[in-house]
Amino acid sequence: MALKTPAEVNAMRPAGKFIASVLSSLREVAREGMTLKDLDRHAHQMIDAAGAHSVYLGYHPSFGAMPYPGVLCTSVNDAALHGLPSDYVLQDGDVLSIDFAAQLQGWVADSALTFQIGTTTPEATKLVETTERALAAGIAAAKPGGRMGDVSEAIGKIGRAGGYGINADFGGHGVGRTMHEDPHVPNLGRARTGLKLNPGLVIAIEPWFMAGGDGYVIDPDGWTIRTADGSIAAHAEHTVAITRDGPVVLTARD
Repeated sequence: MALKTPAEVNAMRPAGKFIASVLSSLREVAREGMTLKDLDRHAHQMIDAAGAHSVYLGYHPSFGAMPYPGVLCTSVNDAALHGLPSDYVLQDGDVLSIDFAAQLQGWVADSALTFQIGTTTPEATKLVETTERALAAGIAAAKPGGRMGDVSEAIGKIGRAGGYGINADFGGHGVGRTMHEDPHVPNLGRARTGLKLNPGLVIAIEPWFMAGGDGYVIDPDGWTIRTADGSIAAHAEHTVAITRDGPVVLTARD
């Protein structure tokens, strides 16, 4: 686990800004009738135009049944994480999560958002808003001198208070020269426990909640993670640098 110098954190800012711009653009263009591959092509064009590099395309960890075939993770409705870009046509009311990471100028940033296509529903709106509030709480808890458990507990408290399923098998992670670095950032935990949060630590904080229970299943593709009970899911993520002055969101979209 490598701590970044203040100069290195500053060097990560262009990657974070780029990730934010791509996700903002995707949210604007995504609409009923588009395919998930359409969204992937849009992001790929932006990657090429920026001189960036996809860290998803061709990525092949041990659990994947094949190398990853796109530059986005596009998860719809009961798909919570790692949904493959496909010919699926977006429908009115679909809950769409987009997770995007890329490398620019030698540094990686990672972020995700969830929104509903077309007509919104109270159930999905509450789930998405709760997931975003949990992300904000996790970021606020990422203070220098604190502990990783502070971040995890802040996330988990909000998710449980909303009545949502949470599974800590997949969570946040360190970010730097590569997409996945140490440490793991669980979405459940106890305050004042775990790794000490020192200035220079850069992590992706990423709550994902399920409208039903805590269980999940993985599709035969080895990638797509779905809720075990078929309920909808939401995912939110930012790359955050812990500095002496507090947490700094490198992928802020505002």
